[in-house]
Amino acid sequence: MEYDTAARRTAQLEAFSRLLDVLDRLRAECPWDKKQTLESLRHLTIEETYELSDAIIRGDLPDLKKELGDVMLHLTFYAKIASEQGAFDIADVLNAQCEKLIFRHPHIYGTTQADTEEDVKRNWEQLKLQEKGNSSVLGGVPTSLPALVKAMRIQEKARGAGFDWERPEQVWEKVQEELQEFQAEFAAAPTEDTQTRAAAEFGDLLFSLINFARHAGINPEEALERTNRKFIYRFQYLETAAAHDGHQLRDLTLAQMDTYWEQAKQQAVTASETK
Repeated sequence: MEYDTAARRTAQLEAFSRLLDVLDRLRAECPWDKKQTLESLRHLTIEETYELSDAIIRGDLPDLKKELGDVMLHLTFYAKIASEQGAFDIADVLNAQCEKLIFRHPHIYGTTQADTEEDVKRNWEQLKLQEKGNSSVLGGVPTSLPALVKAMRIQEKARGAGFDWERPEQVWEKVQEELQEFQAEFAAAPTEDTQTRAAAEFGDLLFSLINFARHAGINPEEALERTNRKFIYRFQYLETAAAHDGHQLRDLTLAQMDTYWEQAKQQAVTASETK
């Protein structure tokens, strides 16, 4: 078993070295690769990250392997460009990451006691504050994160500092409270001020729902994406079935569309049962 592990580690190192060699040659000889900068790769990396996320949500392991390779290429590409600028290279990146992991796991590499996942998270956030010199627990939340993901990270970091509800039932009561406040503003006579207040209350409602999902062990980003996919499937079924029957969507009543919609729901149930 030890031999297999050692052989596998050797193969992994050789594969990583091969990637670096390929990238070196592309950077030297390929017109497109030679032109790339940190800035030009940024939007491509974001796209690749979303494609990776998509493969994870679909549970598509062959595609996951492909997308991991694409992301790995981008990471090594950034390090390659930085090394050309004399800033750092991939070894510096990996060693710095190892040092950070060791520092943030004193319960493994030191004498700190951490018996539960919550203990580990709490220690992690406190150590991050020491590293970066942040004056706020929330200082490490990237400002450019999508709002839903940012809300999750804010809540997780606040929990790491001990600021959180004790039970899911308490959070659900907050959801109900925020819903009532939104309904009150939404029901008011529409003016610019009431629209602004309704939007603010809707934001509070969403934040509280995300908080409840976290307490319930649900990832709201993944849950919403699954609902997006479900809606797309049903709507595209509606389009296809209507066209098959010689109808155009604009000519159908809402009741007729709903008939196709229910068919789509039944088709999805049948498909899942036969898998």
